[in-house]
Amino acid sequence: MQMSFSQLGISHEIGVIAGPVAYQSDFGVRSDLETNAGNSGFGIGIVHYINFAYRADCNCYTTKKYFNDHFKLRSEVSWNKTKLEHLGEWADGNSEEANKLRSHTGEAQNWDVGMQLEYFPTSLRAFSSGLYSFAPFLSLGAHYVSYSPKVYTSYVSSDPMNPNDVGNIEDPNNFYSAWEPGSVSDQSDTTWSIVGSVGTRYKLSILSDLMIDLRFQYFFSDWTDGLNHQLPSNKANDWLVWLNFGYIYYLD
Repeated sequence: MQMSFSQLGISHEIGVIAGPVAYQSDFGVRSDLETNAGNSGFGIGIVHYINFAYRADCNCYTTKKYFNDHFKLRSEVSWNKTKLEHLGEWADGNSEEANKLRSHTGEAQNWDVGMQLEYFPTSLRAFSSGLYSFAPFLSLGAHYVSYSPKVYTSYVSSDPMNPNDVGNIEDPNNFYSAWEPGSVSDQSDTTWSIVGSVGTRYKLSILSDLMIDLRFQYFFSDWTDGLNHQLPSNKANDWLVWLNFGYIYYLD
């Protein structure tokens, strides 16, 4: 297998990534700075690259074709976790509904497996030889996601005539009354996502790079945060923005 890979002009890189995540979900107010800053978490991952510009069997560059010199194939296994709460105008104040929102918290936790094709506008051969210190890139791909949300409520009814079942996420009286019953769920499931990013590499040494990229990931599900209410404000599925910092090592 190694010989056949080498004949195809393939070498390998491996690395680690980590960084902050901003989760855009049904918690809080969309496009609100307080919500975006408050509902943030952290992610880590392991990445593998197929490098088409270099041949491991002869320690030489491949035939100079445009694809070989400008594209890499990235595969990834990653994990991210974000604690969620309702922030913004609807959760402010002393009303019963605002109290229900503040009492409702959650957690989004995702495992990702997938691939992205990265495009480098500048020459990868030139970057590998040290002609450039930076190699900017764009990427697009798909990830399979296993999500495991958590849902909590600490709401206590202030009406002695209508007590609630404190902490029970199956009791719709514990949540915002405009939501339909069944709008919250802590069930784990899987979905697909589209992943795109923009970033750059920095040549640290002949066999290692530093990397930074800003990722946008859109899920094909609105349940990754454990909340899917049917109000008109719920206009999109869940998505996230992830700022990654990474270290990449050239194996071959």
